[in-house]
Amino acid sequence: MTTLSRACQPGRSRELFPGVLACAVAAAAATFLSQHYNAPVMLFALMVGMAMNFLSAEGPCKPGIEFTSRQVLRWGVALLGLRITAAQVVALGWHPVLVVALSMTLTIGVSMVVARLMGFNILFGLLSGGATAICGASAALALAAALPPHPLKERATLFTVVGISALSTFTMIVYPMIARAIGLDTQTAGIFLGATIHDVAQVVGAGYSMSKETGDIATLVKLMRVAALLPVIMFTVMFTRTTGQAGDGQRPPLLPWFAVAFAALVALNSTGWLPKAVTTTGSDVSGWFLVAAIAGIGMKTQLRELVTVGMRPVVLMVGETVFIALLALAVLWLLA
Repeated sequence: MTTLSRACQPGRSRELFPGVLACAVAAAAATFLSQHYNAPVMLFALMVGMAMNFLSAEGPCKPGIEFTSRQVLRWGVALLGLRITAAQVVALGWHPVLVVALSMTLTIGVSMVVARLMGFNILFGLLSGGATAICGASAALALAAALPPHPLKERATLFTVVGISALSTFTMIVYPMIARAIGLDTQTAGIFLGATIHDVAQVVGAGYSMSKETGDIATLVKLMRVAALLPVIMFTVMFTRTTGQAGDGQRPPLLPWFAVAFAALVALNSTGWLPKAVTTTGSDVSGWFLVAAIAGIGMKTQLRELVTVGMRPVVLMVGETVFIALLALAVLWLLA
C-alpha cells in the first residue's frame, strides 16, 4: 500500500499531522456526543466537521484533511471485512439470502432509473440507492471512494450521509412497531429489520429492542448486506468505465485495493484463525477511521452548499427507504 508508506515518511508525516489531528479531535467529539445523546455518530461527525470547515482553507491543516477524507476512508472500508464471516451468512439459510439479494438489486436499479428521471446524475442514484440497500453511511463512503472525481461528488456524499443517518434513526424507532403491528414472528421480524434498516448500529438497536433472538437474526442479516459491499463496488467501477463516466484521466482499477483488502479480511476472518481481540479491535478501528473521514469531508464542505440541494434528493431517499421496506415485506409474505 503505497499510500501508507508515503504517509509514514518523516516529511510527509509532519505535513499531514495537523489535519489528521483535527479530524481525530472532531471524531472524538462526535463519538462523545453520539454516546451522550444516543444519536448517529456519523451525523455528529458531519456537524462537527462542518463547524470546523475554516481549517480546510489554505493552511497547515489542509493536506491532512485531504488525506483523512480520502485515504483513511479507504482503510476504514477495508477493515469492515473483519465484521463478517462466510459461516454467519451460510447459517441463515436461503430465505434471507433471497430477500437481501432481491431488495438490494432492485433498490439500487430502481434508484438509478428514478434519479435519472428526476434530472440527477445517475451516479447519485447509485450512491443513495447503494447506501439504502447495503449499510447506510459506511456504504455511501465506500461507494464514493470508488466513484470517479466529480465537482459535486463530495456534496452528494455529504447529503447522502446526512439523509441516510436521519432515516436510519427514524426506521430504528418505527420498524419494530410495524413488525409488531402486522404480527411478524421472531425470525421474520429479524429478517425484516436486518434487510431494511440502513446502518448496523440502528439494526442492532431495533432488533434487540424486540428480543434477543430477533436481534441476533437482524444483526446477521445486516452483516450479509455488508458483505454485498464488494460486488456493488465492482459494479460501480465497471459501470463508470463502460458508460464513459470514469473521467479523462487514468482509468481506475476494476477492483480498488480497499475492496480487495475487504474481501481478503472477510476470507481471513472466516477461517476462525483470528483471535476475538483482533477482530474486535479491527472493527473498532474501522469505525474510528470512517468517523474521522466523514469529519474530514465535513470540513471541506460549506453548509450553504447542502441547503441549495432542494427537496428532490430528500424525496428520492425517502422513496428508496419506503421501496426497500415494502419490497422486503412482499418477498417475506411470498416465502411464508
